Amino acid sequence: VRHHIALSRETRMTHAVRQEIDALRARAEAGVASAQFSLGFRYNTGQGVPQDYVEAARWYRLAADQGYASAQANLGGMYDNGQGVPEDDAEAVRWYRLAADQGNATAQFNLGVMYDTGRGVPQDDAEAVRWYRLAADQGDADAQFNLGVMYDTGRGVPQDDAEAVGWYRLAADQGHATAQANLGVMYADGQGVPQDYVEAVRWYRLAADQGHARAQGNLGVMYGTGDGVPQDYVQAHMWFDLAASRMASGHRQHAVDGRDRAAGQMNPTQIAEAGRLAREWDAAHPRWTH
Repeated sequence: VRHHIALSRETRMTHAVRQEIDALRARAEAGVASAQFSLGFRYNTGQGVPQDYVEAARWYRLAADQGYASAQANLGGMYDNGQGVPEDDAEAVRWYRLAADQGNATAQFNLGVMYDTGRGVPQDDAEAVRWYRLAADQGDADAQFNLGVMYDTGRGVPQDDAEAVGWYRLAADQGHATAQANLGVMYADGQGVPQDYVEAVRWYRLAADQGHARAQGNLGVMYGTGDGVPQDYVQAHMWFDLAASRMASGHRQHAVDGRDRAAGQMNPTQIAEAGRLAREWDAAHPRWTH
C-alpha cells in the first residue's frame, strides 16, 4: 500500500509540473515576455522540460526583442558560449550591452569581462573597470572580485592595495573562494592591511574548505612555518596533498615540494595520519568548480 501511495504522489507531482509548464507555455505563446524568459530558462537548465539550448535561445530571443533585460543578458550568454546559437562574441556584446544599459548586473559584469579580455570589442581596461564597478555596486560578487583584481594589479585604475582589499572583502564575505584566497594573501603580506597571519589563515581556510587549491597550498605553508597557527606538519602535509591533487600540472610542483618538505619532518605514523586526513577531507568535500 505504501508503495502505491508513493507512486501516486510521484504521478500527481509530475502532472502538476506538466500543468505548470503548459500554463507557462500558453502565456509565452501569448507574448508575455516574463513567461518567454522563464520558459527559455527552463529549457536552458532542463527544469521540467528536456534541456534544449536551441529552444532556450529561441524563447530568450522573443523576450529579449521585447526589451526584457534578463532575457537579453542570457541570450548574450548563449552567444558567448555557443549554446543553441553559433558562438559570436560581437552578438554576445550586443545583447549584454542592451541588458547592461537597463542595469542588469550580470550583463554589466559579463560586458566588463568582454572589455577585459578584448572579445567582441577592443580590449579596454578602463571600460572593463567601469562595467565591473556598476555590477559590483549592485552586489555582484564576481564583479567585486574582478574589480579587486584591477586595483590589485593597477589595470584601468591606479594601483591601490587598500581598494583591492575592500573589494576582495565584499566578494569574500559572499563566499567567493578566490576572493577569500586573495584576501588571505593580502593579510599574509601586509598589503592594504596590517600584516596579520591569523587573519590570513582564517581567509585561507574559508577558501580551502571550498576546495580552492591555491588556498589549500597556502594553508599548508602556514602550518609548516607556524605562522598564524601552531606549527603542525601533519596538517601541513594534508593541505599540501589536497592542493597537489587539485592543481593543474604546471602549478602542482610547489605543493608537491611543500608536502615533501613536511614529510621530511615526520615519522611514518604521522605521514599515514596525514594521508588518512586528506582522504577523509576529500571524500567529504566536492571538487571546487568556481
